[in-house]
Amino acid sequence: MAFEVPASCTLPTAEQPVRVAEFDALFADSLRARERFDAGHLRLSFAGGDSVAAAVRDLVARESTCCSFFEFTVSADEDRVLLDVVVPPSHAEVLDGLAGMAGAAAWGAL
Repeated sequence: MAFEVPASCTLPTAEQPVRVAEFDALFADSLRARERFDAGHLRLSFAGGDSVAAAVRDLVARESTCCSFFEFTVSADEDRVLLDVVVPPSHAEVLDGLAGMAGAAAWGAL
């Protein structure tokens, strides 16, 4: 599933495929589960400790600068990293795309 970058994203067009690839790599390497609570709330669970938590925090911090509608919350312990992603109703389709990317990565890892 191809992820469509929202028009409201301020990341330069040339950098957008790189960012999508970063999410793809993170999902492929560490994603273990995804849970959709509603149209505006997705939780991703990653295996790993400090290095995975640092990678997730870095990626979502950079994503927050160009797509300000995302609300990211990262929590971690020694075994897993949880990433809660919340968007307003007007951006639910962007969350659909992110959930689709995560699902594709999870299926590819099996």
